[in-house]
Amino acid sequence: MKDRLEALVSEMVDRGILLEEAIEEFEKRFIKAAMEGSRGNQSRAARLLGIHRNTLSRKLGKFRLDHAASRQR
Repeated sequence: MKDRLEALVSEMVDRGILLEEAIEEFEKRFIKAAMEGSRGNQSRAARLLGIHRNTLSRKLGKFRLDHAASRQR
């Protein structure tokens, strides 16, 4: 996995992706995966992510991720 990450980072740098954009996109996808893995349960997802549930709730709003959609899957 480390090699894949290194290749991805190199590609992003080569394409001129800014650090802030990369971090935001990674965080959004990481949260989305945790929400899907917990079937939309914010408390469980927050534990998986190692953050407080209120922080997760705020980030769901920031990234406009619909936690109800995670329950459907």
